[in-house]
Amino acid sequence: MPPSYWLLRHSVVMCLLLHSLVLMTLCFHHAATSCSKRCYCSESEGPAGGKTMRCSNLRLTEIPQDIPNDTRRLYLDYNLLTSIPANAFQDLPLLAELDLSHNDLAVLEPGAFRGLGASLQFLDLSSNQLSSLDPEAFEGLRARSNLTGNPWHCDCRLQTALPRLDLEPVSLTGIVCQTSEPEDSGAQGVPFLLAKDLDLCVVLKKTTDVAMLVTMFGWFTMVISYLVYYVRHNQEDARRHLEYLKSLPSRQGKSEESSTISTVV
Repeated sequence: MPPSYWLLRHSVVMCLLLHSLVLMTLCFHHAATSCSKRCYCSESEGPAGGKTMRCSNLRLTEIPQDIPNDTRRLYLDYNLLTSIPANAFQDLPLLAELDLSHNDLAVLEPGAFRGLGASLQFLDLSSNQLSSLDPEAFEGLRARSNLTGNPWHCDCRLQTALPRLDLEPVSLTGIVCQTSEPEDSGAQGVPFLLAKDLDLCVVLKKTTDVAMLVTMFGWFTMVISYLVYYVRHNQEDARRHLEYLKSLPSRQGKSEESSTISTVV
């Protein structure tokens, strides 16, 4: 085989391999940066630019799985989302704005916004069905948030959850109590953050104190009952033992009297 033929064949093979590698790279890049199905994507220039993906008013019931990882603004408003699962946005390291408003969100699972702490600047959760917050859903999130328009239920659980949130403090002014526990707390219609003298854990503390008193009374009653039983039981045994001891001299006397009679006879 001539050397020129071998070189030509080797060159063709190398060109085919290089071509395949380029195609694979382009396919992976397209998969990572293309737009999600049914959604609309656009690019903008400048420091605040980047990819924007709009999936508004599509009657979505779950978060799309094919969101490009270079997305900076994501609009999922006016859909039918009822919950945000854990790690829903963890593959979006550049996401700066997230709009989840006007859905039916009632549950934000722990870790729902995991991975967004360093990038997310604005989170819109307005006009949903949120009644309480789990701090573990917002782990590390410091974004400015819109929490208005939700049927917030103000109780001890919500009161203890708010200090554990790292969101911008002004965001929490959007939590306006629609219902409360106890009902006569006067919290309805009041921004919860501004009601500084409101303590919804007082009833829980009183209930806990009453439960502790009832438990202590129950234990005290059991101890007294046991002592009474123990004393009565021992008194009965002592009485029987005393009667037995009293009977011993009389029997001994009878025995001595019988011995005397036998001796005389």
